[in-house]
Amino acid sequence: MPTSVTWNETATNIAGSKLHLTRGGSGRPVLILHHDIGTPERLPFYDTLAQNFDVLVPHHPGWGKSERPQWLRSVRDIAAIHNWLLTDLGISDASLVGLGFGGWIAAEMASQAPAAFRRMVLVGAMGIKPPEGDIADQAIVSYLDYPHAGFHDRAAFTRIYGDVSTDQLEQWDICREMVFRTAWKPYMYSQTLPHLLGGVRTPALVVWGDDDRHVPRSAGDAYVKALRNARLEVIPACGHYVDMEKPDELAKLVTAFVNAN
Repeated sequence: MPTSVTWNETATNIAGSKLHLTRGGSGRPVLILHHDIGTPERLPFYDTLAQNFDVLVPHHPGWGKSERPQWLRSVRDIAAIHNWLLTDLGISDASLVGLGFGGWIAAEMASQAPAAFRRMVLVGAMGIKPPEGDIADQAIVSYLDYPHAGFHDRAAFTRIYGDVSTDQLEQWDICREMVFRTAWKPYMYSQTLPHLLGGVRTPALVVWGDDDRHVPRSAGDAYVKALRNARLEVIPACGHYVDMEKPDELAKLVTAFVNAN
């Protein structure tokens, strides 16, 4: 793991609540939007990207160290808050990297500001109803079984989470509650987003693990079809959490795509 990156943590007041932000590196700005299960404090994927970019990793409102706005009720609300954050920071021409649930948020952000972003990378993104198969229902499995199913290789899960603590289970419980608050009906997709994506001018890279058991590959195909300028990359021997299971492969794809002319 790269060790030369200095990460700084701040809290910004957005829409009446404090939003936690971790930021490190330098270069073109890249906003990373984390999974529905939250994010560990540090990931090799973040460190690798920060070697080349100004990387911003906010905790979604209600997740992690960010406060929960009591009024928050939709993924589109979350997208508006993150767009507000970028405006307050004076950041323009950022690239978005959305991971799973964060991919849905990224797509909503782009639909709200169709020409505002340099590039968009959607990794196993929720947000569109899969034409074939269904998005995994985390309400019917345990807090541990759900993230387990997101990895192709159980060793990769252990590398990130080790022996799962009670505190981690509690955090996953809170994350799940926020998912149900913002994305329950319909579950994990928007009925309107596919119609709005056609206006997005941002070039997009859609990335999928070939063993994604959370979001069917057909959803990735649907994103490529809905967006004006998008292509699909499939990562072999990889589950839903590509950023944790195949960080080097994903970082290489993101770096090349964001830096492309």
